[in-house]
Amino acid sequence: MGFLGGDGGGMSAASQARRLKMPDELEIVAFERGGFTSYSACGIPYWVSGDVAGPDDLIARTPEEHRERDIDLRMRTEATGIDVAGQRVRAVDLESGESYWTGFDKLVIATGARPVRPELPGIDAPGVHGVQTLGDGQALLDSLDHAPGRRAVVVGAGYIGVEMAEAMLKRGFEVTVLNRGKQPMATLDPDMGKLVHDAMDGLGITTVNGASVTKILTGPDGRVSEVATEERTYPADVVVLGIGVEPEAELAREAGLTVGPHGGILTDLAMRAVGHENIWAGGDCVEVLDLVAGRTRHIALGTHANKHGQVIGSNVGGGYGTFPGVVGTAVSKVCDLEIARTGLREKDAQAVGLRYVTATIESTQRAGYYPGAKPMTVKMLAELRTGRLLGVQIVGREGAAKRVDVAAVALTAGMTVEQMTALDLGYAPPFSPVWDPVLVAARKTVAAVRGAGS
Repeated sequence: MGFLGGDGGGMSAASQARRLKMPDELEIVAFERGGFTSYSACGIPYWVSGDVAGPDDLIARTPEEHRERDIDLRMRTEATGIDVAGQRVRAVDLESGESYWTGFDKLVIATGARPVRPELPGIDAPGVHGVQTLGDGQALLDSLDHAPGRRAVVVGAGYIGVEMAEAMLKRGFEVTVLNRGKQPMATLDPDMGKLVHDAMDGLGITTVNGASVTKILTGPDGRVSEVATEERTYPADVVVLGIGVEPEAELAREAGLTVGPHGGILTDLAMRAVGHENIWAGGDCVEVLDLVAGRTRHIALGTHANKHGQVIGSNVGGGYGTFPGVVGTAVSKVCDLEIARTGLREKDAQAVGLRYVTATIESTQRAGYYPGAKPMTVKMLAELRTGRLLGVQIVGREGAAKRVDVAAVALTAGMTVEQMTALDLGYAPPFSPVWDPVLVAARKTVAAVRGAGS
């Protein structure tokens, strides 16, 4: 069988399949176009910032370790075509240029996602960097060492954007974030995004909202010197692109596989490509079911990719597994500010026709009298009349972000906000007030539901 992709989804699937089938029962061939396998792309900003010592710390399993498990892993080899009818994959050795076909009985597609890189003048100039792979991270660090000054511009204010802004700040750069949206962190509602903006300003990061980049300007040496928007230009000795990613599914599309509205491959619950008995897909190249909205969406996270891999590996190895869907949980931080969300934002609820109420509360992550208590803001959405929980957003300091897991479980279970108020959560002054902030938000949301129904 063949595996396309050597990171979280692909190699997790290959490893799980190998656990279930011996080499004489199942031959596994895997293609990876890069130079690393099974690494944490999510950890790259923390390597760049200096919080993580080096790239080796981000690698869970090397190519050699995979090969020791009887996986024929071919590095620096890119799949360039899939012949579904002929059950074969065309691959190119990127070192030698040799192209060849390899047959398969079963195929796993885990081609990941590609960074959004707009076609702008100067976008490929030296000093302009994306941060998708370990190679990208090393190239950025090398660029920082040779930057003529200490001015960094980060384009985009999503997860990668704010994390890279922190990394540049820790590296001693003067940081400007150019954000096309109304507020940073578009995965939050604008009122919660403003809290992030205010905190970034307090850290010394200049955030410019409503800023659409039009071109990258270069100096006499050809290196980036400024970033231009429709209003003005911003001096830059290095530029980091944090605009987001999109599914790397063109190979699957060209082969006739079904892709969804967000460009990702569509699968069934077993992660089998829709309409294909012997082809599976997982990781950042697929769309998954949003259990709250009832629609598919594209979410590029290592947690999902590894779960997909476990399900796929079980199924191709003769076992059984399913992936029911997600509720959209994600956490991030910028310096000491923690950011979390799960479920739907207001515009998500509006898009699927749900009527809802909201409630926002301010509390602390510990008892107010306990040393180190810091403010935390929790916003909660619930369905009108039924009170079904629809989403939660949290912005605060230490101990804030992981509280979103309570809401993620409640969303998965289909709980109402009234049911949440009775949850038996842990309490002691160092960890929580008597009423945990999530439960305080649930109580206020219950009142909003009742008030809207009167």
